[in-house]
Amino acid sequence: MVLEELKQKALSLPLSPGVYLMKDKDDVVIYVGKAKKLKNRVTQYFQDTAGHSFKTRTMVSKIDHFDVIVAASEFEALVLECSLIKRHLPKYNILLKDGKGYPYLRLNMKEEYPTLTMVNKLSEDGATYYGPFGSRSITGEILESIRIALKLPNCGKKFPRDIGKERPCLNYHMGQCDGWCQSKTSHEDYCERIEQVRQLLSGNYKSVSSEIRNQMLAASEALNFELAASLRDRLLAVESLGKKQLVTAGASADMDVIGYSQTESKGCFTVLHFSNGNLIDKEFEIIAVPEDKESAVSSLMKQYYLNRGVAPKVILLPFAVEDSALFSELLNQQFGKKITIKVPQRGENLSLVSLANKNAMEEAARVTERDAHTNAALTKLENMLGTAPIRRIESFDISNLSGTDIVGSMVVFQDGKPRRSAYKRFKLKELDGQDDYASMMQVLRRRFEHLTDGDPGFQPAPDLLLIDGGMNHAKIAVNVVNAHNLAIPVFGMVKDDRHRTRALITENGEEIRIDNFPSVFSFIGTIQEETHRFAISYHRKLRSKRLRYSQLDTIPGIGPKRKQELLRIFKSLTAIRAATLTELEQYLPKDAAYAVYSYYHKNSEE
Repeated sequence: MVLEELKQKALSLPLSPGVYLMKDKDDVVIYVGKAKKLKNRVTQYFQDTAGHSFKTRTMVSKIDHFDVIVAASEFEALVLECSLIKRHLPKYNILLKDGKGYPYLRLNMKEEYPTLTMVNKLSEDGATYYGPFGSRSITGEILESIRIALKLPNCGKKFPRDIGKERPCLNYHMGQCDGWCQSKTSHEDYCERIEQVRQLLSGNYKSVSSEIRNQMLAASEALNFELAASLRDRLLAVESLGKKQLVTAGASADMDVIGYSQTESKGCFTVLHFSNGNLIDKEFEIIAVPEDKESAVSSLMKQYYLNRGVAPKVILLPFAVEDSALFSELLNQQFGKKITIKVPQRGENLSLVSLANKNAMEEAARVTERDAHTNAALTKLENMLGTAPIRRIESFDISNLSGTDIVGSMVVFQDGKPRRSAYKRFKLKELDGQDDYASMMQVLRRRFEHLTDGDPGFQPAPDLLLIDGGMNHAKIAVNVVNAHNLAIPVFGMVKDDRHRTRALITENGEEIRIDNFPSVFSFIGTIQEETHRFAISYHRKLRSKRLRYSQLDTIPGIGPKRKQELLRIFKSLTAIRAATLTELEQYLPKDAAYAVYSYYHKNSEE
């Protein structure tokens, strides 16, 4: 629809509360809003567009059509708006980046060897859930503390399947695990520890400490001093854990204080959790400076509490926001308790809001300073290279070992920051041995073929191309770029004796020193290291996979599907080697099972 048609449709809307959904030409929801009077609110978007902010003008230019849902009341419209934002995650709404909510600890007692893990949400799967425990870092610390205190496993082994099949890992040698993968451990002892986990997570530290102390005294009386010493260490760890008083931030917090501050380019939404007057946790979200800070805080607050599934008794705000009374009513219904949202005007509560605002300002200033440093480096780089403004940088590297498993990597930096979702890996094809030039040519050719073919995963073209190598590598890249009728600046990255990029070089051998300019030197060094890391990690993955499969490839009757199935079940070649013939026959035909067994037991059979 053209703008006038959208305006006429908006003028036909009722003066009723409801929700509107702005959609683009692909019918994707790009914005969800709520209105007391749909006609008045929606019409505003399509008249006097010059008075809109840049973001709103951009959003309006993308609108192809819109839908509305009339609600029976403002409260119903609020509930519907929250639900639709959560479902569609519209591009032009202010969204929390972390929508996972508070993590929980999950204990699955249905397993023969129950495991304690961290999960993002509750599920109706019969497991027991504890928490929520505030931020992921706090929950991770609690999980790790319990594991170390009770010396439970923190590896990928599956029990009882992997017992006795491999050597114990580093955690065992560090005294942080009792080596449950070894046959000397008992299932009864493991279950006893898990029961202690349940008691600890329920807050019963004294009963667990008493149980371990009695076991320690009994071991000492039986002159089993090694066991007594081990139990003493476990007792000290449990008592230390009890003193920390595991606080379930958000669940047990009786008050949250929301703060908001902004610099010229960044805003920060902060939540401080208080329990019994003590600050127990802090969370924050960095956003672009919004048109209206009140609307931004209102939107973020709604997402924050509805996504997390917990709320305190009192929420303090830095300023009045729309719908706070309605949202308080929604929280009351959802959590079955009275939740008060208010803006303090004086006293201690006002001081707490000031503290939250101060925390928000510090975080916003930190990110602003970091971005300013990055932008300054980009501007300096543009001046040094004589290029147009650089928004997207692509860097390429080749990794191989003696000509095997040759791979290429493409790393993308957008506005000075790594954009990992755009990274690409290339497995090199049809090459005879090691040839860095041919490898780089193939990677670049494939990258730009995807671009010219319109592959959305390879859009857009970069503003700058950096190649790990010297003049000849740059020359190859220029040839590929020219062959695709593109105009992209290309430079090779020349290393010093410490393998740091000291200069950029053109196809003609002209060097541009960067090691005299710290900001540019650091920025290009970060790109170089990230490109190399990404390439080498893929190379190692392929090499490991090739070595992993090489033994099974030589066994008659074991094709690709059976190899995958064996590795899925047994997890490693070591476990397959240790499997008995009877165990192998559970998953393979008898002749194939015997072929695998005999391959690993030739000497014993002979």
